[in-house]
Amino acid sequence: MKRQCIKIPKKKGESARRVLLDFELLDNSLKIGLDETFLYLPLSREPLSHELADLPVEAELSEFDFEPQEKKPTPQDLLGFNPAYELIGDIALLEDESLDSQTASKIADVLLLAQPNIKTVVKPLTPVIGEFRLREFEVIAGELRTETVHREYGCRYKVDLARAYFTPRLSTERSRILSWVKGGDTVVDMFAGVGPYSILFAKSKKPLRVVAIDKNPDAVRYLRENITLNSAKNIDAIEGDAREEAKRFAGTADHVIMNLPHSAHEFLDSAVLLTKPGGIIHYYGMTHEDDLFESSVELIRKAAEKAGRKIEILEEKVVRSYAPHQYNICIEAKVI
Repeated sequence: MKRQCIKIPKKKGESARRVLLDFELLDNSLKIGLDETFLYLPLSREPLSHELADLPVEAELSEFDFEPQEKKPTPQDLLGFNPAYELIGDIALLEDESLDSQTASKIADVLLLAQPNIKTVVKPLTPVIGEFRLREFEVIAGELRTETVHREYGCRYKVDLARAYFTPRLSTERSRILSWVKGGDTVVDMFAGVGPYSILFAKSKKPLRVVAIDKNPDAVRYLRENITLNSAKNIDAIEGDAREEAKRFAGTADHVIMNLPHSAHEFLDSAVLLTKPGGIIHYYGMTHEDDLFESSVELIRKAAEKAGRKIEILEEKVVRSYAPHQYNICIEAKVI
């Protein structure tokens, strides 16, 4: 099958392969192609500019007719159904909280057998609750831990799932928001967590400055570790309440990230305060299918009017389904 790939001289093939693995760009379902001079490394997705920049200078985007790898048994093959789980680093997080112990244990054993990259399988005991959006977990199988390092778009995020909220499901969304950021911009991430938005932005070398704020001391500790882990520059990690920190950075932000979908509306006054004229608020919410955007837009508009300002809606997007008839949405609003 014809697929996009990296064409690289054979002598540089291993170094290019390692870069693609680091960025999770190598499509392992296909055999690496070769001819007398070049290797052809199949890509799993469209690479970002900073990812291409890390490849050897001889690398170029191309196409090649690849052969599929011999298929190994999948969890679905072994179980007879497709288990629902998130993969965070080397931890598989079972998504169904109602699973009985026997079924959960069977799924965990199969995941460890079929997916060598999985070292721990956990089951949530509670939904996401509390000010810091945390859950309690039970380790079903594998190593007794909830800490891992997750790789995404060439960044590494160390996180303890029991101490700081993290989901890999927003990886594409984080890349989408990055596309809005221009060279020299200042970005304020009001609810930064361990840094998946902030560090991606800082590593892209687009923003002049990233201000990453979170109230959870454990999240900020991991955020600071991740800044070092990723050699990220021009990023400030701040432990504090976003409302109070907004007063310090009033009128400085070209972009304000509000990824706290259940309660971001409570912080809209502070987001408007942060945003410079012409700056953009990236507002996340949880809404019903009967009112995906209208009520949220009105909340943003009222917050702007309270400050004597106006908004222009640039984009409205459904990010993902969250629950029956409930959706995680994002609204890009320019504050004038």
